[in-house]
Amino acid sequence: MLKKEMYMAAGDGCHPIVKIISEIRKAVKENAPLIHCITNPISIHDCANVVLAAGARPMMAEHPEEVAEITVTAGALALNLGNITDARKASILIAGKTAMEHDIPVIVDMVGIGCSHFRKNIIREFLDQRVKGARLILKGNMSELMALALEHHDVSGVDVAPEDILSKDHAEEGIRLAKDVAKKYHAVVLASGATDLVTDGEKVYMIHNGSEMMAKITGTGCMLNVLTAAYMSSGFILEGAVAACVVLGISGEIASERCSGTGSFQTEFLDALFSMTDTQIEEKIRGQVS
Repeated sequence: MLKKEMYMAAGDGCHPIVKIISEIRKAVKENAPLIHCITNPISIHDCANVVLAAGARPMMAEHPEEVAEITVTAGALALNLGNITDARKASILIAGKTAMEHDIPVIVDMVGIGCSHFRKNIIREFLDQRVKGARLILKGNMSELMALALEHHDVSGVDVAPEDILSKDHAEEGIRLAKDVAKKYHAVVLASGATDLVTDGEKVYMIHNGSEMMAKITGTGCMLNVLTAAYMSSGFILEGAVAACVVLGISGEIASERCSGTGSFQTEFLDALFSMTDTQIEEKIRGQVS
C-alpha cells in the first residue's frame, strides 16, 4: 500500500512534501505567530522553548476567565490532556470552542484517554461542541486512538500499550483505524510513535524519523503537539503535522549523535531544532506517502 518514499520523486529527487515543509518553516519564522498552548506543567517549559525555536511565540495561559480572549489573537491553539485539572478542563473546552468559532486551527493531544473515563469524556465533550468546518488535528498514540474509536479499550498509564504499537505486522490495521477516525470526526489524525502516522482520511503519511533517545526524556509528545500547532498556523493542516513529525524526529537523530546522555540530549535536541536547515531535512527525511 505504502510504496512511494517521501524523498523519491521524478525530476528533482525530492518528494513535494519537502518543499512544503520548507515553505511552512519559512512562514512561521517570518510571521512569528502567537501559539496558545494549554498544556501540562510537566513539559510546559520545554514546549515553550520548542515553539520559540521554531520561530513562533508561545502563550501558556490556562485560566478559564482569560483563555477565550487570548485564543482569538492566536495563530493556532494546542491543547493537552496531560495532568488534567478542573481548571484546565474548563479552559480546554472554552478555548477549543472559541478557536473553532473563529476558524483558528486546533490540535488536541488526547493524553491518557485510554486509562481514564474522565479524560475520554473531556474529548467527547470537546468533539460534541465541534464547529462545522473547523480545522482540527486529533493527536494520540495508537492506544489513545483505539480508546477514542472503540467503546472498550483500556490501558494502564499514558504510554502506548505494547500490543498497540504500529508495526509492520499490523500496519494496515493501524492505518485503517486512523483513517476511520479522521473521516468520522472530519479531522486530521496524528498517531505518534516510533513511526508517526498522519492522515486526513484519504492521504496517509508514515514518518520514520526519530531516535530511541527521545523516549528517555519526558515531554517529547507534548513538544510534537505544540510544534504541530506552530506549523498549522501557516494554513497547512495535514502538511503541518507531517512537518512537525519530520523536524522533531530529525532533531532527535542529530541530538543523539552529539549527546553524551539524557541531559546533553535535551540541549542538543533544542539546538538541532533551532538551527535545522532545509538541506538537513532533504538529506534525512525518511517516510512514505500513499
